[in-house]
Amino acid sequence: MPTEISGSTPTGPEDRDATRFVIDEALGYVYAGALRAVAALGVADLLAGGPLTVAELAGRAEVHEVPLRRVLRVLATRGIFEELADGRFGLTAAGQALRSDAPLSARPAVLMLTDTTLWRPVGEVELSLRRGGSVFEDIFGMSFFDYVARNQQTATAFHSGMAAFSDQENEPLAAAYDFPASGVVVDVGGGHGGFLLEVLRRHPGLDGVLMDEPHVVAEHRLDVEEVKGRWRPAPGDFFAEVPAGADVYMIKRILHDWDDESCVRILRNCRRAMNDGGRILVLDAVIPPGNEPHQAKAVDMMLMTAFPGRERTEAEFAELFTAAGLRPARIIPTGTVVSIVEGVEP
Repeated sequence: MPTEISGSTPTGPEDRDATRFVIDEALGYVYAGALRAVAALGVADLLAGGPLTVAELAGRAEVHEVPLRRVLRVLATRGIFEELADGRFGLTAAGQALRSDAPLSARPAVLMLTDTTLWRPVGEVELSLRRGGSVFEDIFGMSFFDYVARNQQTATAFHSGMAAFSDQENEPLAAAYDFPASGVVVDVGGGHGGFLLEVLRRHPGLDGVLMDEPHVVAEHRLDVEEVKGRWRPAPGDFFAEVPAGADVYMIKRILHDWDDESCVRILRNCRRAMNDGGRILVLDAVIPPGNEPHQAKAVDMMLMTAFPGRERTEAEFAELFTAAGLRPARIIPTGTVVSIVEGVEP
């Protein structure tokens, strides 16, 4: 039987469950804060050799023991660490991804996603709703990309984080598309070149061009023997122009940073530059319909508060391509959060 609280309507177990669920959801930021702390301290690296006592961990991390125990305990509830019967803490399979030497380390991505430049704007969602867009300038006095250009520490965190964010996608993305047997591919806004490297590895008949801002291209990861002589750097501004004469233009996790007008400008520049019969590949999340969880829905809210861009639906991508004088040909699922949206000449 439902209980009745004085001055209120009757309540039952389902009401209490609903309230507990919503309260637990509101505590989500606690887990993100704890995850950032252990990532910054390199706790997973300290546990690489096996479980340790909290005292041992605290000594090696140069932090206080009691607070560290409390942080580890809360992250153990999320499957990052595990507390053993003897009181030591160890890494779980998921926690191994926090190690800086993991094959696909999540640590740089965690540090980027929880950096103050993204954390603080998300805390101002209400202002973003009232404003109808980004609140980054309200907090930091300039746009996100201007801030990154002026702050080397933030720039390093952002570009390293984006590389880590992308590394676990690059191989399946490169495998998901039927690239031509020969020709030239341009990675527009390609960062440190991780995706271009995977494409060139899989397709020895292709040559590549890595385009991004000069300071980003300078940190490239393409000094690999198997692609030697098959690529060149092209420092530049994709809003002004992109390298001409290529067969495929790849735009990975770029358009979601920008508003529609800016995206159309990038796409038009690619269309003008590409060879006859060329293709433009936008590699971004495509928000699915319905109520199912999808990482892009959460990232979209983060973008809403800090950037001029957003994640887009299939229809919204079609609008961008059409406005740029392109025909949206198909959307290719890749088994990752990211899909390949292909555009061709009409």
